[in-house]
Amino acid sequence: MPKKLTISLGNIFLIVAVGLLLVLLWQLKSLIVILMVAIVIAATLAPIIQAANKLGIPRWLSVILVYLGLIATLTGVGLLIGPTVAEQIERLIRKLPSYLEALRSLLENLALRLGMSEPDNPSLISQFLDIQGLTSWAIRSSQQLLVRSYSVTRGIVGSVFGLLLALLLSGYMLSGSEQLLQDIANLFPEPWNKRLLAQVQPVSQRMGGYIQGRILVSGILGILISISLGFLGLSELALGLGVIAGFTNLIPFFGPVIGAIPALIVATAQGGWTFLWVLLLFVVIQNLETYVLDPLLVGNSVKVPPLYQLLAVLGGAQVLGIIGALIVPPWVAGSSVILENLYIKPKLMAEQEQNIH
Repeated sequence: MPKKLTISLGNIFLIVAVGLLLVLLWQLKSLIVILMVAIVIAATLAPIIQAANKLGIPRWLSVILVYLGLIATLTGVGLLIGPTVAEQIERLIRKLPSYLEALRSLLENLALRLGMSEPDNPSLISQFLDIQGLTSWAIRSSQQLLVRSYSVTRGIVGSVFGLLLALLLSGYMLSGSEQLLQDIANLFPEPWNKRLLAQVQPVSQRMGGYIQGRILVSGILGILISISLGFLGLSELALGLGVIAGFTNLIPFFGPVIGAIPALIVATAQGGWTFLWVLLLFVVIQNLETYVLDPLLVGNSVKVPPLYQLLAVLGGAQVLGIIGALIVPPWVAGSSVILENLYIKPKLMAEQEQNIH
């Protein structure tokens, strides 16, 4: 006899409460994203704060000094290279149609040499490489990623305010983290409060180690690419292209490829040999990152399968744009610590004990 489906009043209230909670979280998505960014910043700066504490500097003073140093460093770098980078990127955007036209001419000549088209009818390449269409697509795709990022914090002004708020929240977390974490842990019953509190340090280390490694690797590669492009004859745009490549390299998997595309397009206008040298440069840079810098500077701090990292980047970019592609991977890395320590390891230990008995 089939069982009757019964829904109690308590279950109805639970479903309604969950639905209302989801609606509330959706309405607060901007604040949640800012909080996620703040936690990533706090995890990244935590080792510096701890090192200052060991020198006998009070924690609140350590936070202030670290943030003042960070602001001074960013301001100095911005004043030093910011105007040049902005001018070169503006020049790159302005000359992009001419660079794509040179790429089309190169492909048409290559197609003629290989017998893939007739001299009087090179329309296949022209139709495939529509200069105006490609330029519009590149600008539109970039705008969509930026707009998706801006829409989370309601515009450019909201993004600047959100970043400042994230910095303030991260500073508060670092200065009063122990009491704050203790209060959050006390919301959970025994023994989960102690178990969750014990995961704070490894989660922070994994998230912070991931971001620190990515920033350091991207900075090194940006400098190497800028210097190398200058030697290869692209000195007019070398710094701007190096900054683009360094920034996009923060995004796993797709970042290095995206960062190489502008330099390769510019190299095409300089001739076939320049294109080959620039292509070889980015192949060498990619191998240097994969086999030397990542293992040395990032190491095993992520401990997340590549497939999950890829899904984190795709999902983050789809929902939050560039912000999501940057902050979701460290959150996945941090969440893997909790999953590993609170579920996988206890499960394996329980299975081993059962096998022994």
